[in-house]
Amino acid sequence: MTVPTISALTKKTTVPLVAILFLIGFASRLFPHPANFAPIGAIALFGALYLPRRLAIVLPLLAVFVSDLVIGFYSLPLMAAVYGSFVLTALIGLTIRRRRSFGAVVLATLAGSALFFLVTNAAVWGFGTLYPHTGAGLGQSYIMALPFFRNSLLGDFFYTGILVGGLEALRLGKKRFLFKPEQAL
Repeated sequence: MTVPTISALTKKTTVPLVAILFLIGFASRLFPHPANFAPIGAIALFGALYLPRRLAIVLPLLAVFVSDLVIGFYSLPLMAAVYGSFVLTALIGLTIRRRRSFGAVVLATLAGSALFFLVTNAAVWGFGTLYPHTGAGLGQSYIMALPFFRNSLLGDFFYTGILVGGLEALRLGKKRFLFKPEQAL
């Protein structure tokens, strides 16, 4: 048995929802915000849980790419690490898509944040000049990035809670609205 996606439930709402998610992801990178407190990881996870599979990967990457067109590109290897991290988050979401539960979403959010932290900071160390290319340099890269990791965790849990929690609340409310106790008699 497969878990129905939003598109299977309400095809009319898929396009507006994707547009809203894109705009949130795009705009969040343009306006001032705490470093790494952004919805892109949450959009990748949400998309993997509820949208058609191809959109799960394309949507967050498109939001980041279009915003990069506006704010400017940077080191190609670092960009590849950032973009790749969001793909990994979407892939994590796709693995729990059929067994979606509160605990699974919490663990997937944590895993996505942790992978983003590990991959991007390894890339900063490996492709950058800030840290010596030694084990100690890699450790220093991770230690210096801990405040950013905290913000990533907070942002990912905040936005995932809003997106996933909001949709599940709507779905639950719709089920309650459709069920009339007198029909049970």
